[in-house]
Amino acid sequence: MIRERFQQRKADLIDIGLVALLLPPSFVWATRHHSPAMAVAPVLLQVLPLLLRRRFPLPVLGVVLAASVATQYVVGDLPPFALALAVYTVASHIERRTAVWAGLVTFVALLTLLIPQADVKGRESVVHLIVFIAAAWILGDNVRTKRAYYRELEERAERLEREREVNVRRAAAEEQARIARELHDVIAHSVSVMVVQAAAASDVFEKQPERAREALRSIEESGRSALTELRRLLGVVRSREQGSREPQPGLGALPELLEQVRATGLEVELELAGELDGLPTGVDLSAYRIVQEALTNTLKHAQASRARVRLSRRPGELELEITDDGASSGEKAAAGHGLIGMQERAALLGGVLEAGPAADGGYTVKARFPLGELT
Repeated sequence: MIRERFQQRKADLIDIGLVALLLPPSFVWATRHHSPAMAVAPVLLQVLPLLLRRRFPLPVLGVVLAASVATQYVVGDLPPFALALAVYTVASHIERRTAVWAGLVTFVALLTLLIPQADVKGRESVVHLIVFIAAAWILGDNVRTKRAYYRELEERAERLEREREVNVRRAAAEEQARIARELHDVIAHSVSVMVVQAAAASDVFEKQPERAREALRSIEESGRSALTELRRLLGVVRSREQGSREPQPGLGALPELLEQVRATGLEVELELAGELDGLPTGVDLSAYRIVQEALTNTLKHAQASRARVRLSRRPGELELEITDDGASSGEKAAAGHGLIGMQERAALLGGVLEAGPAADGGYTVKARFPLGELT
């Protein structure tokens, strides 16, 4: 609002300055062959309405045109400055179609009202006047076009700024969804392991109390590990700027993960091909989470007795494959968020993930991550 008032006041001052500049040359022009007393009123009627030219372009053009014709009849010499400015204002401030019609009406009025009553020299002056007015209209039309172009650029910049804000909010929402998936991974895996271990402890509690104690200790370790990761993730939600926090688990933590799974009774074999040190952090975390999620699905849905985790690092690529000998882990797992989360993790890093029944039975989850030239 303040900016608009300032611009309006600035425009008014410019118009006052233009009127003050136009009055002397218009008056001199109109009095070259006649007395000043006869020229004062027509010149004032031409120039003073220009103070309102921005607010009422068409009415001002009509008044200035009528005063200009009257000046020609009374004084016999028409100053071109005020009429040219009025035509320029119409061409530069209103839409083109209306401005074209206003310009045509002005030219026709000048031709029909001034040419018949003028002598040869006077007709030449009228033609020169029309050329001068046409040049003013063309200049105003160009200014209007440039003004519209700059306005479009400003609107585009504002639109891009709004889109940037929307993208920031979308990114925040996606980050929250990512954290939710992290929570899902932690809770689903840990709870699945604890349930299986609790069931095993219940089965051997009376006959093999030592194995029951081992299962309980494993439940305790799984619970503590889950709480540690939950605190880490919830710390990210509360604040991203408070102190340092423990790093996310990576493939270096696979031995501990597999030990937890083996404690449930599922035999897990690990095969490594290539060095896993120096992996990009995102690939390291996502690969670990995919292995964790795949094994969790095996425990929950597959009724499997064996599983195999194979990691292979080749130039420019990391491949991981998790297979089991279960019955139907894939269909049930696909109904939840696990498979979708694994696919999103892989796609986020430019990788691909495939999951489905294996040819010789069981279920297979296979993912590939690009590592770039330097890895």
